Amino acid sequence: MTVQGSEKSSRRGRRSSTMGGMPTNDMPWWRWRSNVRSALHMLSDPEFQRECWLAGRDEYGDVTDAVYRLVEDTWLDNWSAEKYVGTIFRDPQEAALVDTAVLRVLRIMHEVGPDALVSVYLRHPGWPEAVHAARDAHVRLAAGDGEDPDEPPRTLEVLRILTRSA
Repeated sequence: MTVQGSEKSSRRGRRSSTMGGMPTNDMPWWRWRSNVRSALHMLSDPEFQRECWLAGRDEYGDVTDAVYRLVEDTWLDNWSAEKYVGTIFRDPQEAALVDTAVLRVLRIMHEVGPDALVSVYLRHPGWPEAVHAARDAHVRLAAGDGEDPDEPPRTLEVLRILTRSA
């Protein structure tokens, strides 16, 4: 019997079942990926930041919550996303984009402090660069998961449900 492993592989381009559009098991540490994606999504959308964070809408948390979601389980504030290629990130390009976003956001957080008002983050001269880097990473990860990067971010409660129930 001959096994054909190239073009006819059932694993090539295949996505697992989804929950709310998010693949639930095609990445070993998909829950961490979900949290990183959620944070990047919020950090990458200036309109969302104005309408939700500046407006103080609790269901999305604030900028500090997003930063912690970005780094709390992954420790991306201590080491490179490259460490997680194949578990959280699909390839080195995703990891590199995430690293760039993390470094830009953390630089601002260290300058303004984790308890700074949202408006302080948004007025920081480096914020547009951080938003752009988060957008690049968000778009790449959303595309990798077969999702539209321009859909509105999910609330924290929806994120909890998605990551708890699969």
